[in-house]
Amino acid sequence: MTRRLAILLLCVWAARAPHQAIVSAQASARPTRIVSLVPAATEMIYAMGDGARVAAVSNYDHFPAEVERLPRVGGLLDPSVERILAIKPDLVIVYATQHELIERLDRAAIPSFTYQHRTLADIMTTMRAIGGRIGSAARADAVASEMERSLAGIRAKTAGLPHPATLLVFERDPASLRNVYASGGYGFLHDMLEIAGGRNVFADMKQQAVQASTEMLLTSKPDVIVELLYGDSLKNADIPKTLRAWDALASIPAVRAHRVSALTGDEFVVPGPRLVQATLKLAHAIHPEVFK
Repeated sequence: MTRRLAILLLCVWAARAPHQAIVSAQASARPTRIVSLVPAATEMIYAMGDGARVAAVSNYDHFPAEVERLPRVGGLLDPSVERILAIKPDLVIVYATQHELIERLDRAAIPSFTYQHRTLADIMTTMRAIGGRIGSAARADAVASEMERSLAGIRAKTAGLPHPATLLVFERDPASLRNVYASGGYGFLHDMLEIAGGRNVFADMKQQAVQASTEMLLTSKPDVIVELLYGDSLKNADIPKTLRAWDALASIPAVRAHRVSALTGDEFVVPGPRLVQATLKLAHAIHPEVFK
């Protein structure tokens, strides 16, 4: 598994948790030493203006730049309880699937906030919930409301445009069309694609990730192909060469029309405040004539 796919699966695995309300255990007063194992939650806290209260982050946190100076305490699959306890946090933000970690925090009387999301709308709900938990409800609501207004503005711009059949790829072998993973018809990537004015070729497959065979790619007949590149794969990447792999499927309308492009940045796979900018980039890739 590549690190790019691992980053996205952090989001996908967390979203597969059984549905439950986002809750905090042993809630305390306004926390001042927050440990966040969830990059999206970290970005939310910084967007609220409360980054100074973040004491440690996960191994996958890279935004904003200030987090690079903070201690690292593992990730979804490998959290370090010892490092977390050494920070002496008064709140730890964890994935809802990290049951063992949550139990150990409970035994240590350390409050936790369980994170999960599914769709784009859930991201704003989560931001408001985190804001309420850390005593910044008004600022969280302001950020979430601005995101909702911005996304509504993009949707309004694309509503009257043709929605071309779009394949949104977030992982594949760089030199070939093997191990292609694309957005299915459920989740925040699918929602972003629709807002950006595309019609997801795998909309009928109600799952976040679809492993697409060559036959599926040919049958889906996308008019537009957008690849997401992020994480370590961007280092020394030859993007034009990477995209030329699609020439092997010359019968696909997007390949024939030269409508194959790549968008770069972790904002596409970290479901936080930067998803507005990510959606704008996606809209530009699908409708360059409208989004300059």
